[in-house]
Amino acid sequence: MSDTPRFALRDAGPEDISQIARIYAHHVLTGLASFEDDPPDEDEMRRRYADVRGRGLPWLIACDPGGPVLGYAYAAPYRPRAAYRFAVEDSIYVTPEAAGRGIGRALLAALEAAAVDRGVSLLLVDLPSGSAAEQMCRRSGFRLVGQVPGFTRSASGSFDPVSIYYRQLAPAAG
Repeated sequence: MSDTPRFALRDAGPEDISQIARIYAHHVLTGLASFEDDPPDEDEMRRRYADVRGRGLPWLIACDPGGPVLGYAYAAPYRPRAAYRFAVEDSIYVTPEAAGRGIGRALLAALEAAAVDRGVSLLLVDLPSGSAAEQMCRRSGFRLVGQVPGFTRSASGSFDPVSIYYRQLAPAAG
């Protein structure tokens, strides 16, 4: 068995938005990590994509060579204040069919490298506590900032904590 991934990573383009919107809609409707109740439509996803890319930040996809989008990742500004200008928040979503293939980890590594190339020094992420994504962050060297209790609605209808993680990518600029 080969360790070579059977998927390719590349910059997302406008032509990928419909597949990205479908992937995200699945996670909004079936998961907890999006923190949204209703999936945004394609026009809203196109607006979000344009905002991220317009700021010079990365938006990447993983795809089967010549095939469909299997997952995506992007970095968006963490907060609008000047003090956070070197900090971004990551978002990573993978299709259910592609889960377990290392796509999330590959997207995260590529996103980190692309963020550093753009002058980002700090990557943050908010995740439902106990999620698989939280485990991936820990394995990838993220450090726990803390938890916000009772912040996200769980599948059982209860409110569960959200964990906030960070990873220093490069020395702070300036």
